[in-house]
Amino acid sequence: MSQQASPRGTFMQVAEAVKTQIEADPGMSELPSAADLMRDYNVSRGVALRAFGVLQKDGVAEPVPGGRWRVVRPGAPNDRRPLEQRIADVIADEDLEVGAAFPSASVLAERFGVSRPTMTKALDKLEAAGVLASGGQGKVRTVRAVPIREERS
Repeated sequence: MSQQASPRGTFMQVAEAVKTQIEADPGMSELPSAADLMRDYNVSRGVALRAFGVLQKDGVAEPVPGGRWRVVRPGAPNDRRPLEQRIADVIADEDLEVGAAFPSASVLAERFGVSRPTMTKALDKLEAAGVLASGGQGKVRTVRAVPIREERS
């Protein structure tokens, strides 16, 4: 952004620049952070956040837990269910039986594109619900019960 740019409308210019980035890179799934926008366009945090608001209003982006934003592409499947419900689908999708070893938090975090601590919290919720059993620190989680899809919907 130019040093002489008016503060009014600067967020619109930043939003347009980010839209151009999204259109140029079909594989882009996550937007730059507010800090990245602040650094790249020499704008304040408020301007960066307003730019995210414009992108959300235009249906180009949506917030995700943790303060990040993801790209929304028309026609692309986007599962907005809670993470623990999407993880529970792994049991059915991989035909896991009761007593079977469940993938590790690290493997699942990479698969679902979240941090390991976020994944651990979701797995803890499944343990509390009685779907998974934990073997303790460093031990493999196992399937305690196979969830019925109708119960989770």
